[in-house]
Amino acid sequence: MDKDLIYALDRITSAIEENNAVLNRIADHYDGVVPVMTRNAKRVEEAHVESENNGSLLDIFRPVREQEN
Repeated sequence: MDKDLIYALDRITSAIEENNAVLNRIADHYDGVVPVMTRNAKRVEEAHVESENNGSLLDIFRPVREQEN
C-alpha cells in the first residue's frame, strides 16, 4: 500500500512539473508575441487615423486621373 501511494504521489509530482514546463513555454511565447502584436495594432490604428485626416489615396490622385482624361 505504501509503495502504491508513493508511486501515485511521484506520478502526480511529475505531471505537475511537466504541466509547469508547458505553461512556462506558453507564457514565454505569449510574452514574445503580444508586445509585437500590440505595437503593430497601434501602428495600424495610427495609419488609419492619419488616412482619415488626410483623405484617401484615391482622393489625392483623383485630380491627376481627371487631368489624364
